[in-house]
Amino acid sequence: MTLNILAVDDSRTMRDMIRLALLPEGFTVHTADDGMHGIEVLDGIKPDAIITDINMPRMDGFGFIDAVRAQDNHRATPILVLTTEAAPELKERARKAGATGWIVKPFDPTKLVKALHMVAG
Repeated sequence: MTLNILAVDDSRTMRDMIRLALLPEGFTVHTADDGMHGIEVLDGIKPDAIITDINMPRMDGFGFIDAVRAQDNHRATPILVLTTEAAPELKERARKAGATGWIVKPFDPTKLVKALHMVAG
């Protein structure tokens, strides 16, 4: 089964790393370079899971999670936060906003694949 993933991160390098980790595992990867772009991309796809950074221009990860959860058809879509942040209060804020999980960068590609299969598979 091919999983459809939306990866939202303002770092091109990070988007490329996510793509490189997921494509060989059979995932379909859509990318966006910030939360605003992520909402636009989301309009045309039905992802099985979403990966988002927290610190981004225009709309940060918290705003993005809120905007995704405000849409009826994405209320249950798993959202993994992938960020350099590790503060417990930020994790709690993300969980309250509707995030499913939290992965700290740099990420282990195998763990990312496993996490996506757990939440979306």
